[in-house]
Amino acid sequence: MYQPKSDKDIRCPLEYGLDVFGGKWNSRILCVLAAKEKLRYSQLRSELINITDAVLGAALKSLVKNDMVNRKSYDEIPPRVEYSLTEKGKSVVPILKSICQWSGVYYKKDIENTMPHCLKCDFKSN
Repeated sequence: MYQPKSDKDIRCPLEYGLDVFGGKWNSRILCVLAAKEKLRYSQLRSELINITDAVLGAALKSLVKNDMVNRKSYDEIPPRVEYSLTEKGKSVVPILKSICQWSGVYYKKDIENTMPHCLKCDFKSN
């Protein structure tokens, strides 16, 4: 696994926020978990189109490490793991919805390729 040679040079709270919930997949994972509340890995993967196992695994590890997502494993055979939002993760959902509303003004809707949970943001484009 890739190990950075030095710590990230985050100098502003906005950089921290974008590092934690920004990027292509982190915000999508948070939105899916906000809509579905609790999902197993395979369910989460099926909700996210075109994500590889390696990328999903790395994103989930990062979100768990940053206390945005809770990972609960059950002592069962076969093993069962469920992911859900922590309180910190839930607190970012209104921010992501605000970004969706802002984006709705400028983003050309492509309903055919929009993820189903994204349609719940209720953003209105002009």
